[in-house]
Amino acid sequence: MTAQDAVEAVFRIERARIIAGVTRIVRDVGIAEEIAQDALVAALEQWPGEGVPENPGGWLLVTARRRAVDLVRRKETYARKLAEVGRAREDIPEPEPPDPDSIDDDMLRLIFTACHPVLSTEARIALTLRLVGGLTTAEIARAFLTGEATVAQRIVRAKRSLARAGVPFEVPEGPDRTARLGSVLEVIYLIFNEGYAATAGDDLLRPALCEDALRLGRVLAALMPKESEVHGLVALLELQASRTAARTGPDGRPVLLAEQNRTRWSPLLIRRGFAALDRGSELAGTPGPYLLQAAIAACHARAVRYEETDWATIATLYGLLARAAPSPVVELNRAVAVSMAYGAEEGLALVDALAADPALSGYHLLPSVRGDLLARLGREAEARSEFRRAAALTRNARERVLLLARAEQP
Repeated sequence: MTAQDAVEAVFRIERARIIAGVTRIVRDVGIAEEIAQDALVAALEQWPGEGVPENPGGWLLVTARRRAVDLVRRKETYARKLAEVGRAREDIPEPEPPDPDSIDDDMLRLIFTACHPVLSTEARIALTLRLVGGLTTAEIARAFLTGEATVAQRIVRAKRSLARAGVPFEVPEGPDRTARLGSVLEVIYLIFNEGYAATAGDDLLRPALCEDALRLGRVLAALMPKESEVHGLVALLELQASRTAARTGPDGRPVLLAEQNRTRWSPLLIRRGFAALDRGSELAGTPGPYLLQAAIAACHARAVRYEETDWATIATLYGLLARAAPSPVVELNRAVAVSMAYGAEEGLALVDALAADPALSGYHLLPSVRGDLLARLGREAEARSEFRRAAALTRNARERVLLLARAEQP
């Protein structure tokens, strides 16, 4: 690995933590992102000649913080000079001492800051995925099933709006915290999803994103122990993460759920997921979307073998989820469950009903699912065509190889 490769790899992993740590100093997420990029440039300039430092992530963070402190000092000096010539300036408050009862997690503060109600829901999520998840505008656009230009505009406007409003860098209390919770949960979920099944690139998994999402979910559960959907999200992430080791083969290729070695699923994460699901279920009246998705994941975790999966219950749960949080992606997943419980023909009818939905026009899993159902019905030529179409739509190299291989199967 070259020094440049090392810089880029470390920056991908540490980027969100650097932005969060710098935001604590400069109190502006847009400026913090620029300073993080400056630290990256400094590493690209110095590491090839001086060598990769022993703690590269720490080097980037220290470099970014020093630049942030220098920027604040320059602003203070300028403000002081203005005051000396008789111009008023706003006092810069001293940092407050940490509250011993608070959870000191800059990443969580960054998410709550980016999810401030001064922004639209779409802008909150897009900005946080950019800052915390490190997702590109293209990746965020695919997560939203929308255009890249739209996402880019949302992010730029969101940074400006936060700066104009002077939004504090904090985890809010009381009603303010509750008001932002839905956006925070969605962001953590989307970060995990990008780590669990990367939308683009050479690897199926981005483990660092999964780990960040899991940690943030657990911190949030400790912060808000009486929120059923927080526990539902944690349960979902724990149960999904339990399968990670079995999702790829030795060569990095994806392994389908039906073919996974379930002895490689993590018993510890499954136990943690069940425990979080129980806590959330005890708190909930009517289960929300994350508890329902966790219940679906639990059905898979309880099946010792793929053939023992309770698809009828999963189909029922997807029906409830479709009412609680309607979306074409949920309907596509419901179609898969229905096909497994009641036959491929019933599932195909549901998939075909989704074909005209513009939100799924570029979604590679629609033709992938359709191809699988057609193959199960013995319509091989049509199935191969659908797998090739799905391969053309995906931007993940590993998924493309798998889909093309399925297209070539007799």
